[in-house]
Amino acid sequence: MNFAAFDLNLLCVFDALLQERSATRAGERVGLSQPAVSAALSRLRHALGDELFVRQGNEMVPTPRALALAEPLHDALVRLEQMLTASAKFDPRAAVRDFRLLGADFFAMLLLPLLSQRVAVAAPGIALRLLDSARGDVDRLLMAGEIDMALERPLELAEWISRQLLFRSPFAIIAAKGHARLKAAKVKEGEAIPLDLFCDLPHALRSIDGSTTSWVSDALAERGRKRRVVLTLAQFYSVGLAVAAGELIAAVPVQFASAYAQALGLALYEPPFPLPVPEISLYWHKRHDEDAAHRWLREQIVAACEPLIV
Repeated sequence: MNFAAFDLNLLCVFDALLQERSATRAGERVGLSQPAVSAALSRLRHALGDELFVRQGNEMVPTPRALALAEPLHDALVRLEQMLTASAKFDPRAAVRDFRLLGADFFAMLLLPLLSQRVAVAAPGIALRLLDSARGDVDRLLMAGEIDMALERPLELAEWISRQLLFRSPFAIIAAKGHARLKAAKVKEGEAIPLDLFCDLPHALRSIDGSTTSWVSDALAERGRKRRVVLTLAQFYSVGLAVAAGELIAAVPVQFASAYAQALGLALYEPPFPLPVPEISLYWHKRHDEDAAHRWLREQIVAACEPLIV
């Protein structure tokens, strides 16, 4: 391949295809029509001597060659963009950019409404996309550029990932209003549920992979006890609905419990003993540390999280 004659614009199309796995969505990302993206892909295949993408249903699946190029290419494009915009003053009112965040439905309900309002007023050209935390590993998604930031509990991540603490999220125990066994045990709302009863009651758990282990189960194990998890669901809101409908109880973030207790018909209780308090943090790739637009959005997220501080 003659690099001097290579059209570097094709690399932007290639990167968009790697992120979107769709010619139509890739075209929307870089401002090209679907036929233009297909033509660019044809030129890339010829230049690189590889098929690069194979269609599988509605998705374009990258070949091993394409996957090998994905990380260094995206990193190079990001660094080039930062180099070209480093001296430019960031103007939120004129900015046009999409940001992809990763997080649970907790953030969709309690953070994004306020955050999107702040961004819409100050930077109408910036769009936010919240991807569900079930999407995959945070470090892989950040490295590949599939997400810009992640909102998560403590993670053991690589040194190239930056972190900022947003708030702490203690657990509250939720049960349906008038829960029969809690009422029979004369446990009032706001009181701690006795340990034996806590372990004997059926539990619901928010789990994206069906696992029944959690901070609560680990804390119980340290005391030689365990609980009965009979239902796992991928969203906190679904857990709340399930608890409100019957005899289940659940340990959930106190911010979620407080915000939705009245609407769902839930009562709040204390756990039988002090539980570890998770720290919710914002994570991003260090290559974005000095990106003005990225830094601005991080500031907006921190400000929007203030009502969640307890």
